[in-house]
Formats: sequence, structure tokens, C-alpha cells
Amino acid sequence: GFVVGHAGLYQALAMFAVAYFIIGMTVLSVCAIATNGALDAGGAYYMISRALGPEFGGSIGIMFFLANVCGSALYVLGLVEAVVDSFGIPPGQNVGTGVHVLPQSYWYELLYGTVLLALCLLVCLVGASIYAKATFLIFLIVAGVLGTILISFFATRPIGVPIRLPHFNGSENGSFTGFSLATLRDNLGGGYGVDYTTGQMMSFSSVFAVMFNGCTGIMAGSNMSGDLKRPSYSIPRGTISAVLFTYLVYNLLAFLMCATCNRTLLQKDYGFLRDISIFPPLVTVGIYAATLSAAMSNLIGASRILYALARDDLFGRALALAKKTSASGNPVMAVIISWLVVQLVLFSGKLNTIAGVVTTFFLLVYATVNLACLALEWASAPNFRPTFRYFTWHTCLLGIAGCCVMMFLISPVSASVSLGFLLLLLLALHYLSPSSTWGYISQALIFHQVRKYLLMLDVRKDHVKFWRPQMLLMVQNPRGSARLIDFVNDLKKSGLYVLGHVELQDLDALPSDPLQPQQDSWLSLVDKLNVKAFISLTLAPSVRHGVRQLLFTSGLGGMRPNTLVLGFYDDTAPQDGLAQHPAFTSAREEVPLGFPPLRAPTAPKLLSAREYVGIVADALKMLRNVLLARQLESLDKVWELRRAASPPPTIHVWPVNLLRPDSARYADTCSLFLLQMACILNMARAWRRARLRLFLCVEAGAMPHAQEEKLRQLLKDLRIQAQIQLVPWDAVTRLHWQTCRGPPGGPAPTEEEEEEEEGAVNFPANATQVSDEYVCAANKLVLEQSPAPAVRFLYLPRPPADTSLYPLYLHQLELLTRGLGPTVLVHGVSAVTSTQL
Repeated sequence: GFVVGHAGLYQALAMFAVAYFIIGMTVLSVCAIATNGALDAGGAYYMISRALGPEFGGSIGIMFFLANVCGSALYVLGLVEAVVDSFGIPPGQNVGTGVHVLPQSYWYELLYGTVLLALCLLVCLVGASIYAKATFLIFLIVAGVLGTILISFFATRPIGVPIRLPHFNGSENGSFTGFSLATLRDNLGGGYGVDYTTGQMMSFSSVFAVMFNGCTGIMAGSNMSGDLKRPSYSIPRGTISAVLFTYLVYNLLAFLMCATCNRTLLQKDYGFLRDISIFPPLVTVGIYAATLSAAMSNLIGASRILYALARDDLFGRALALAKKTSASGNPVMAVIISWLVVQLVLFSGKLNTIAGVVTTFFLLVYATVNLACLALEWASAPNFRPTFRYFTWHTCLLGIAGCCVMMFLISPVSASVSLGFLLLLLLALHYLSPSSTWGYISQALIFHQVRKYLLMLDVRKDHVKFWRPQMLLMVQNPRGSARLIDFVNDLKKSGLYVLGHVELQDLDALPSDPLQPQQDSWLSLVDKLNVKAFISLTLAPSVRHGVRQLLFTSGLGGMRPNTLVLGFYDDTAPQDGLAQHPAFTSAREEVPLGFPPLRAPTAPKLLSAREYVGIVADALKMLRNVLLARQLESLDKVWELRRAASPPPTIHVWPVNLLRPDSARYADTCSLFLLQMACILNMARAWRRARLRLFLCVEAGAMPHAQEEKLRQLLKDLRIQAQIQLVPWDAVTRLHWQTCRGPPGGPAPTEEEEEEEEGAVNFPANATQVSDEYVCAANKLVLEQSPAPAVRFLYLPRPPADTSLYPLYLHQLELLTRGLGPTVLVHGVSAVTSTQL
């Protein structure tokens, strides 16, 4: 009567259609989730939490608990309103007559509500079995009353119904006209007026909010999922049957009321069915029974949701009390807590005051149920096989859209506040709740999308403009490489980063894969160090074979490592960097992670010098760039970059091959790659305060200013900001020419010979041409440039083609970088810079 009295038949039917469209889409999602596995206590909360994870599940669980609490209070207030209508002292009278003996006031109505709520509490405390019997009895009563009402529309003659409004002493009559075309025409359109219980002007949204609460019983069955014998069987059949039945009844009653009752009766007497019934007391009993059943349903639903939340430990000790159950398994403490919260809501006093809030909460829950089903469908997980198949992702999406639109149409303020509260709960649970073992739908969705986009990532469409470093860092033992791992993380520039490790064992001689137990330790390491890296472990007979395997197999599609990073091969004793790392020095952390102790200084190494250089040669043959990092464990990045000293920390860049002074150039592929890597490090957030210093080695009579201007123009074209410093190195090159066959003024190699030699080895064919004295002088030249930088980038020449020269090559690299502090030797094989738009 309230709905059709204010909205008219057309708008009432539209409201029913919209409400049941939303409910219908949600029911399909509920049925799909309910038939995809075993359900436990908690209903919608259980479905959402197991589908979307603990953050969504816990936050929506609280919202659904509040929705059921407010819904229970709503129905108790509705029952109080009906009781006062039947037995209350009429307005303007001080003494009641006949059955009208109950005083009317805010506090008296609160008392009546408390008594009725206590009755619901008693039933719920006994347990689900008595509740089920009580609701079945109520169903029979309501069905009988409904049949009586339908007969009354046809059997009752036209009568006038006196209307008694609170706080209004005058008299007014509504009319039951019987079936009348004129009455139907008058009630077709809307005629919104003032709600006599609240004094507020009604609108489409406020009427829809009240009406929608009569449709929220679809979750009553799912809320009892923990008490049903076969929830996957009962929930779909019971829920769909209830929705279809109530939709037909609501539409039928709306038509009958509009065709037989004038608008005055519909708007100003919400209990008019009692006045036109052939047996009025039965209508009163039906109203009481229906509202009492709905109040109990919401109260027991709230208690089951609270119990499920407490049992999942998402809120820790805050809900510990709600875990306690009776000997029969009834969560009595959850029932009592729910009853107390409902009692607090009763202080709002008026039914329509909280209707908007309840509707918003229910719509939000329904939207999330649809979201859970949509996520499961889009994730395409093989284990999502519901036996109920009458749904698609379209129905889920329509359900979400319908819920969101109606939320904001009903009350933009309530909807915004509810979403804000949901977001706060999400963030709180994300950071504070313990991890769960339910599975995260986000992981399935990410996998689905990543696979799709990896297939779209076509390596044939790569362009130098969009090049980025994709690193493979080989780590023997993370205990000695913590700072190196962090440094390479700064170098990756949003590219792929893989931590590789080779275990020297033979799988044929082992009962099982020894790498699987180590996987968790490596993943924990990545989390603790806060680096964005993947883990790739392999078994091999030698380190060189293992690195080859990783270079061939690491990555997927267009995301494969293009740069190999190795620690330097020297005799420095490894230091345990994890023991001093901030991530492992808090009181709660033990240093552990299942990594073995570091190699003792006197213990033999796992690979030889020849094998180490062979790894570098292999990488270059496979067209991978190579970085050799020396003494990076001595780099205290935090101290270097946060010290208050002036000038700011610097990054020294030497883009010339110091081991080939006779063919030194600043614009070859390797030099440009070295410049790019230094620039990328400077672009990292932690290194933005640092300044690049580029060293230009010049000889007397070689027009240094022209070389400087040419280099400055190159930096400008590459958009690299760096300070250029000229470094005379005649004294150093003189040592080189003393060991060469020809004098400094002798015939230089032709350009073709030089390019051929550089492309082949980029290291003197006769390595003895570069003396230790010259290399030590070059080392001293680099070391003398002050102030001391945070890190240095040096040119790494190719290993010689003659493998017998590998030890000499490594010896000269060791001399060149001795005592320089944190140093990165760089060799690039691919074009990585671009001057194009």
C-alpha cells in the first residue's frame, strides 16, 4: 500500500522490475557460487571471502553483518508500528478503550521493540532447528493470510475506512471502492506525498528504498548455509522459487490495490488491509508473523556472519568472543552480540529512517556477490565448474551495474559513505589481517591477463626507442649479495629482473628435486629486500652450463633477459650482508631464510677463472649485454645518497676502453650502452640527487676542445645531463706505446682492420702488448679523480678469442679495478639509445 499509494501502479511495477532484475542477477551469481563447492557458515560472506580473498570477504562481511542488523531493527520497528496501529491509544485520547490500551510515545515504542526483539533472541538462542520450525509455521500462517486477502478484494463490498493519523485530531475517510476503472485510472500515475510516520516528503528513491527491504530475503537461505544439510542443492532451488513467488505476489497485490483502493487510503493508512479483510484478526496475525519472521531471519543471519568472521580470525581478538558456541554448535555469543547491536539501532525510532541505509548496505553486498562470480568467470580457472549453469559474465556485470546505479539514486550520501567505509575496511584488512590459505582470485585474474598480454608482446615489433634493461643477476649465495641485488634493482628501469642461481648437483643421483624446498626462501628474500624480481633456479654439472641454461630459458615471450650481471671474480672474502641488512635486523626477524653459510676464505671456489671468463664470452656470443660488479657490497647507498655534504654524490663514467688506448672511441655501441646504464641509475628515485661526471681522456695535440664539444653535442642529442671533465693521459698512453711494436707516430691500423678486430674480440690479439705497468697507471688515473664517487662505470672489453688468454684478461680487469670501490664494468652489444621522437 505504501509503494502504490505514493508511486502509482506504473512506477510501482517499474520498481518491482528494477528490484527483481538486480535480485535476479544476484541470485544467478549466488546459485553459481553455491554449487561450485562445499559451503560453510556465513552465507554471502563465505562465498565472497573464498572467491575474492580475505580483504574483500572481511570488509563485505562487516557490511553484510550491519545490513542484517539494521534489517532486523527495521522489521522490529515495522512490527511495533503494526502493534501500535492495532492496540495503541488513538491520538488525542489519554485513556484507551476496548483493545486500544497501549500508550504511544517514543519511549513506549522503544520498550515494545525491546520486548519483541527479546522474543526473537530467545528463538535464536535455542538454535537453528527451532528457528526453522518457527519459520515454517509462520510460512503457513502468511500463506493462509495471503489467500484471505486475495479473496477479500473480491468479496468485500465498497466501504469507507476512517483514517486516524497521529498528531491529527480531524477526521478523514479513505475508500475501498471495489474493482473500479476510475479508481485504477486515478492510481496509475505517481502522487508522492508526506509519509505520516516520519513527516518527510516521499520520492521515487525513498519509496524504492523502503520497498527494496521487502525483497532482501533472498540471502536468508544462503545465510543459513552452515545449518543446511545440502546447501549446494537447497540454496539454488529455494532462492529461485522464493524470488519468483514473491515477484508474482507483489505485482498481483499492486494491481488489486490500485484497482480497489483510492489514493487517500493507500497513503494514509498502511494497515488498510485489515479494514477490508473478510476476517480482520487474521490479517493482523499475518502482519505480525511476517515481520517477526523477517526480524528473526536477519538476526540469525547476522549472528552466523559474525560467527564466520570470528572463526576466520580476520579481526584478531576483536571478535574472539563471538567464536564461543553451545554444546549443540549454536554460536550463542554471536547471537547475543548481534542482539545488542540491533538493540542500539532501535534507538533510531522510525522505520523509514534507516530504510535507506539498509538498502544501500544490501545493494553493496549484492554488487560484491556479482563481482565475486564475475571474477571467477573471467579468471577461467578449471576448478570453477558450478553445476548451476544459467549465468554468464553478462548477468554478473548487469547485476553490478544495477546495484551501483540504484545505490546512488537512492542516497548518494549513504552510497558514498558506505563505499568509503568499505575502502577503509579493505585497507585495514590488507595491511593488518594474516595471510589466508583460501586462494586469491586476484592471482588467477592476473595470470589470465598476463598470459593474454604476453602473447600480444611481439618481439618483432621491438624498437630501440622503447628499449629497457632486462636483467639476469647470477647469485651464488644471497648472504653475500644483498647490496648487489638492491643495486641491480635500481638499474632495471621497470624492466624484467631475474635472480638466477645454479645448484651443482645431478638430478639422476637425487630422489627428488632439491630446488623446490629452496623456492620459498628465495621468494621470502625478494619480499624482505623489497625488490621487484623473479626467481629462476636450475641444476647443472657446472656453473657455466647453468648460466647458459638460464640465459636460454629465463623469461617468457617478449620478456627475456637481455643483460647478464655477475659479481666480480677475485679473492675477496665474502661478507654476510643479510646479517646487517635493515630488513633482517628487527627484533621480530631472525636472520635465517634457508640459505647456507658463506664460503670460508680458504675454501675452494665453485668455478675457475677460465670458467668465469667463459661465462662472459658465452653471454656476448648470445648477444646479451654484460655487467661485472665489483665491491658493490661496500656500497652503503643510504649513507651515500642522504649525506648532507656538498657537493652531492657523483657517478663517474669512463666510456673509453682503457685496455685499448690505441682504439679508444666514445661513440661505439659499448660506450653508448655504458652511458645509458649510468643515466638509468641516475633516473632511479634513490639516485636522483647524484650527478653524472663523464671523463674524456685526451692527448696533447689532439684538439681536446673539439672532442669535448663533439661529446657535449652527443649528450645533448641523447638528453643526458652530465658534467664533462677532460683528463690528460699522455703519461699513461706512453707506457702502452713503449710495449707496442710501433712508435706512437707509426702507421695506425686501418678502419676496416680496427672494426674487424673490435667486432671479434675487442681485446688485443697479443695480450702482452698491454703491460701490468700500463694497467696500474690507468687504475691510478681513475682513482685520482676526486671527489670519490658513489659508484664508477668502466668500459668492459670483450674476452679474447684465444681461451688460453682468459686468465690474463681477468688479471688485467682485476688490476684495472683494484681499490676503486664500487665499480661496474659494462659491455653492450645492442643499440639502446635513440635521438628520434
